[in-house]
Amino acid sequence: MSTLGSSELILNPDGSIYHLNLLPKDIATTIITVGDPNRVSMVSKYFDAVDIKKEKREFLTHTGSYKGKRITVISTGIGTDNIDIVFNELDALANIDFTTKKIKEEKTQLDFIRIGTSGSIQPDIPVDSFLLSSKAVGFDGLMHFYEAGQVRNIDLEQQLNQFLGWKSHNIVAYAVDSDVSLAQKFNSNRIRFGITVTNSGFYGPQGRSLRLPSKVSDFNSKLAAFSYQNLPLTNHEMETAGMYGLAKLHGHRAVSMNAILANRATMEFSKNGYKTVDDLIKYALEKIVS
Repeated sequence: MSTLGSSELILNPDGSIYHLNLLPKDIATTIITVGDPNRVSMVSKYFDAVDIKKEKREFLTHTGSYKGKRITVISTGIGTDNIDIVFNELDALANIDFTTKKIKEEKTQLDFIRIGTSGSIQPDIPVDSFLLSSKAVGFDGLMHFYEAGQVRNIDLEQQLNQFLGWKSHNIVAYAVDSDVSLAQKFNSNRIRFGITVTNSGFYGPQGRSLRLPSKVSDFNSKLAAFSYQNLPLTNHEMETAGMYGLAKLHGHRAVSMNAILANRATMEFSKNGYKTVDDLIKYALEKIVS
């Protein structure tokens, strides 16, 4: 087994992983991801105790216990470029020996639960509802940099790309499913299911126009008209497809829980966004320990 080079596995002087500033002992096997660093304390305030608090750049980590279960919550920042950093470095913390710089023979499986905000593109999905991403399609391009065919939903990709016909715009989606067994833990009559669209930006890549016109004028209506196996494309965000792809490639489990704060079809935005996110946090924590 070859030794990883110092330019590949980059460690800080204290032995922590480069971007996250964490040591292997600092993380639990159940990890909640949030985009906003301020949302980390929204989660950890419900912990019985917080043992680890570390941060570097936009990556803030709290590890503690909730009803006796050890849980890590970490902020990823926005976008799948950050997901690439966070998921590769969390996997390294679990599955690479930092002393020998060799991959461990016995692997540790991690569970990732995203608690994030999102905007619906279907008029019948109201603001302040909860949605679990059964599948995700990525317009960000991250999975095109990995040998990922074995974890992608090729049939969904082909049907969606054919339906959209956006190849001439250099827009080609990839698709990855959630982990079914982990998703089952979060099921209830409060949860809607759908196919989440992961975008490379917030404005043009989600069909928004302020001063710059969007290249695809019917962006959201075209997406909203597609369905796969009776599941429509339901919502926009910026991390889920990358999460699902990297988790599956590493042998981990991932699920994305979305607090719907906007409805692009009806042009509504939540008046109770903080409460909606807080309610989703409490819901997710209870399901994790149930």
